[in-house]
Amino acid sequence: MAMDAAEIERLIKESIPDATVVIEDLRGDGDHYAAYVTAAAFAGKSRIQQHQMVYQALRGKMGDELHALALQTAVPQES
Repeated sequence: MAMDAAEIERLIKESIPDATVVIEDLRGDGDHYAAYVTAAAFAGKSRIQQHQMVYQALRGKMGDELHALALQTAVPQES
């Protein structure tokens, strides 16, 4: 069962409310996505910890409903 891009975004924003999330369906099959997530909540965390926060937000759907996710995370730039 494929996962909708809007559902991925919703789950991430539900767990990381200040996140800016951009989802790209890489193959058009609903199984292979790229996610670009920017959040102040990532400040002071390693890249691994940032990715863990996003994977936790997906509530175990990785490898099941969501086959592949190319993930990029960042802390927003201060203006």
